[in-house]
Amino acid sequence: MAKDCGIHGKHKRHKQFLRMLAAFLSLVVVLLLAVLIVWLVLRPTKPMFYLQDFSLLQFNLTHGDAALLTTVLQVTLSSRNPNGRIGIYYDRLDVYAAYKGQQFTAASFLPPGYLGHNDVAIWSPYLYGTAVPLAPYLADALSQDESAGYLLLYVRVDGRLRWKVGTWISGHYRLQANCPAFLIVDSGKSQSDAPAPIVRFQHNTACSVVV
Repeated sequence: MAKDCGIHGKHKRHKQFLRMLAAFLSLVVVLLLAVLIVWLVLRPTKPMFYLQDFSLLQFNLTHGDAALLTTVLQVTLSSRNPNGRIGIYYDRLDVYAAYKGQQFTAASFLPPGYLGHNDVAIWSPYLYGTAVPLAPYLADALSQDESAGYLLLYVRVDGRLRWKVGTWISGHYRLQANCPAFLIVDSGKSQSDAPAPIVRFQHNTACSVVV
């Protein structure tokens, strides 16, 4: 009889453990469903990026055994959170310039921050590229574009963000923004008779954004 009672006690404890496990799993499922429902109802919209200004301070392409490009430029970027109920944490934002897919400046790191509902952030980083090697076909294309009187460069943003809904904060998502900068090149001498061409940024441009 004592042996039977021992087996019965173990069976009872096993059933209690299964009930507790089932209750815990049910609670987890309910919480996950609640988060999913809130997420689907709010449907976060990806942030908007705009290129507001592009100043080309130095642009020197030298030809030799290898084509080398040295640049100094300053860009003004803005970002807007279009969501009315969702905040955005920018944990990392790297900005650099590119021509036909090739990066020609080092990345500039923007300070991390938080964008509340419908908030706007503005940055004006400097971007530097020193003797960056270009493929021969890119150097030729760049020279031809400059001679034709225009340049199409791109300012790119690569980073990571998190969404904030109430007190809940999501995991990290990768952010990529691509901003075209259409420049008009005046190869004539400037008012100070400097030999460098005058480069003018045409207008604000909206950036394509992928999250």
